Amino acid sequence: MLHDLFSPSVQHTLDLIGIFVFAISGALLAVRKNFDVFGMAVLAEVTALGGGLFRDLVIGAVPPAAFTDLGYFLMPLVATALVFFLHPEVERTQTAVNVFDAAGLGFFCVTGTTKAYDYGLGLTSSAVLGLATAVGGGVLRDVLANEVPSLLRWDRDLYAVPAIVGATMIVLFIRFDVLNAYTSSAAVLTAFLLRLLALRYHWRAPRAWNRRSSAREEPEKATAQ
Repeated sequence: MLHDLFSPSVQHTLDLIGIFVFAISGALLAVRKNFDVFGMAVLAEVTALGGGLFRDLVIGAVPPAAFTDLGYFLMPLVATALVFFLHPEVERTQTAVNVFDAAGLGFFCVTGTTKAYDYGLGLTSSAVLGLATAVGGGVLRDVLANEVPSLLRWDRDLYAVPAIVGATMIVLFIRFDVLNAYTSSAAVLTAFLLRLLALRYHWRAPRAWNRRSSAREEPEKATAQ
């Protein structure tokens, strides 16, 4: 089904772009944590490939694509080298990085959902794995960096919700047999725009209703997702 939506060359190019941008966010967090170059490379690789690796292992697509395509492995190393030598400049282009990150989020939630369905999973399970593909690497990155995953923090702009919306659109398109290049592109664009709007207007998920707690809230940190 994936090959019906995007040509192999287009899909591969979009994969590499998404991997590169996700790797940039991992390497930047490593710099903020004062990691050495090896730690930067590890966080870059995990952020870029973690979600897709988890998906492929769950659906039985082995060996995972991360281990069969050298470009997938090398792209995070390129991002690491860029951040290692030019991280002040990269930090100053954080807005551009956020835009590409949002695009990668939208693309990966769609391809992850579609690939899971291709391997025989049901619609709900496929959507869950689409979400995991899009956000799994960021969760692993934060855990390795000893951070509460951005996905779980109330003081972070919506990240998982746009991916959930995109994955849900795909399974609905599959259910009603209208999945094609145009509808899948609409799902990518919807997730992308929702993420950008969340960044622009600081949309956040609600906390517990009538929340009462004497615990002091953790101050916000200036870490990127």
